Amino acid sequence: MARLTMCLCSYALGSRTGRAGLTTITIIMMRSENISVFGSSTLKIKRVGLFLIMFLLSLNKSYAQDKDFHIYLCFGQSNMEGNAKFEAQDTISISNRFKVLQAVDCLDLNRRKGNWYTAMPPLSRCNTGLTPADYFGKTMVSNLPKNIKVGVINVAVGGCKIELFDKEGYKSYSATAPGWMIGMINQYGGNPYGRLVELAEIAQKQGVIKGILLHQGESNTGDTLWVEKVKAVYDNLLRDLNLKENSIPLLVGEMVHADQGGICAGMNATIGKLPQTILNSYVISSKGCTAAADKLHFNAAGYRELGKRYATKMLSLLDDSSKNSNLKIVHRK
Repeated sequence: MARLTMCLCSYALGSRTGRAGLTTITIIMMRSENISVFGSSTLKIKRVGLFLIMFLLSLNKSYAQDKDFHIYLCFGQSNMEGNAKFEAQDTISISNRFKVLQAVDCLDLNRRKGNWYTAMPPLSRCNTGLTPADYFGKTMVSNLPKNIKVGVINVAVGGCKIELFDKEGYKSYSATAPGWMIGMINQYGGNPYGRLVELAEIAQKQGVIKGILLHQGESNTGDTLWVEKVKAVYDNLLRDLNLKENSIPLLVGEMVHADQGGICAGMNATIGKLPQTILNSYVISSKGCTAAADKLHFNAAGYRELGKRYATKMLSLLDDSSKNSNLKIVHRK
């Protein structure tokens, strides 16, 4: 008598944050032999089934990602979240190829956390201003082929030290943070680093992470361990997002430069040492980027210029890595 045997194999997919999904694959086997013969081949079937499961899962992941959707993670403190008010010129002619993955709920803006929107400022929290990420994205899409989209994720907290983005130490830092900062931290669920990873995992299902933009250091001015602390954050991000060591460029902007009377300009010497520790890191000069009256933040014009400089460096890196690919940089001004 012919036998119909159904083998049900399940494979649990879990992330580092504890979220899990379940993919079930059903394999149907027809056997004409008796049950003892079938039993002797169970091990082989299991091995073939496991191979098939892993193969189909890998196909599913590859098809989910759009290689033409380039993702950039942006984080830091006030100059990354945007201190200057954006102006009319910053809200027009924004390409629908430039997207932002909303980091917090902003009901007044009709935006929900974890959803993509055309990158109209503000790109950080609901009441923040113009950031380097705005003109980074604008410059990128204007210089990349029309099939390429650019998405940014911006998680930043004004006034914070780099310790707030430490995967393990953020709790102790938050416990001593001033009251005015706590509200901003809580908008990211109390853990800005965790929110950045959460959003990056969402983005990875649709696109490919190409770079990380950092602007932070004002609150760590004079901290001789800042470079090592940034490296720890960078390394954790790559591990938590299953990215190869040193595989993603880290672009780090300088503080308001000494030529603008920057009160934290001394930190730029420390920032300049970063490439000695993180091989795939690059310093973005702030020289000539105009500052606000407080000499701590950039003004709107300064953010526009600094954002373009982040993009210029990233485009050069893409250009270098694409010499043997079909990605052609346009290099418009």
